[in-house]
Amino acid sequence: MDEAVPDGTVVHRPAGPAESARANRHWWDAQARTYQDEHGAFLGDVDLLWCPEGVREGQADLLGDVTGLDVLEVGCGGAQGARWLITAGARVTAFDVSAGQLRESRQLDERSGVAVPRLVQADAQRLPFRSEAFDLVVSAFGGIPFVADSARTMRECARVLRPGGRLVFSVTHPVRWVFPDDPGTPGLTVGQSYFDRTPYVEVDERGEAVYVEHHRTIGDRVRELVAAGLVLDDLIEPEWPPGHDREWGQWSPLRGALLPGTSIWLAHRPGDGQASRPDSSAHRSR
Repeated sequence: MDEAVPDGTVVHRPAGPAESARANRHWWDAQARTYQDEHGAFLGDVDLLWCPEGVREGQADLLGDVTGLDVLEVGCGGAQGARWLITAGARVTAFDVSAGQLRESRQLDERSGVAVPRLVQADAQRLPFRSEAFDLVVSAFGGIPFVADSARTMRECARVLRPGGRLVFSVTHPVRWVFPDDPGTPGLTVGQSYFDRTPYVEVDERGEAVYVEHHRTIGDRVRELVAAGLVLDDLIEPEWPPGHDREWGQWSPLRGALLPGTSIWLAHRPGDGQASRPDSSAHRSR
């Protein structure tokens, strides 16, 4: 009989779509309250924060004018971004795989006075929305790093976009995969190959997955967007801002001064549509 492993042990092994979705749904259900308690003040109740570097949509303007647009937020968590979009004039639908996160969202609705009317529990690999329903799809570290089939997620995002519609999402920068998740000096030492796509899996004492993240190289992300019929408009790598001293997991001033921690991807579905695309070139170093 195999010996039990400590709960939370990290392994690198395959993890398919169903296992990844199940593990992450349960993990976020259990951690939703703790996550909001720890990061809620930085996230804001009504704010669209793109990344731990502190890039906020109110200043970055990556989306442009969203007034009157139908917007979908992928992996909304507590739906802070959805609330910001609502106050900016958008019609917003938000979803998350975790019922625990959605419960937190309803509490934030009451506290902030800004309610998200369309809140759905769903898997980013299989969107329960009709085709060409949205002008804009956004995701700030939501869903995309946690799905096994991110190529399908890109196809689903493209499917629900109207012609001319845009997709903007942020994820951990792919180069971070080679370094340990440590904000200090040990996190500056290469630990594995950039080309190793084997998932990061935390397992319980029975060896069952309780948390999963999936790595994609920059090339992988580009190919998935192109294969979904989308056009890549920009890739932003936010620099660590002066005076920003907040550590968040593996993100820290030490690491941020030396290598990128976040990548923000801006793409659109070709065709004539009302979702105008802002010039993002001014935001590359923010």
